[in-house]
Amino acid sequence: MAACLLIAGQPLALATAVFTLGWTHSVEKTGWQERWRIEGATLVLVEARVRGSGAGMDPGEGAWLQDGWWVWTSDLKVPNLTLAASGATGAGWQLCADGECRELGAMPGAALTVAPCRGE
Repeated sequence: MAACLLIAGQPLALATAVFTLGWTHSVEKTGWQERWRIEGATLVLVEARVRGSGAGMDPGEGAWLQDGWWVWTSDLKVPNLTLAASGATGAGWQLCADGECRELGAMPGAALTVAPCRGE
């Protein structure tokens, strides 16, 4: 199923309706990843994983340890995601889909919004 995301107002066509968002936590300096699915005008969090805990990054309810990551499932639904880069991690956000990754918000500045394209 083809899908589309608006990233900072720019469309990104996807071959599937699933993408992963990853980043490094600015305080703990550990990895965090979330797998999202586009359902119409909504983003659904399918799974989240974090490499450790602390400073506002505790694993979700029912989490299990898998290959050094705390992993849990979710059915959180949101209309969009707002991504802000602090500049404290040396990198931005990684959005991966269709076997390709893109860096978003590498430099501190205005937040980026990620949302399903209208009409998707």
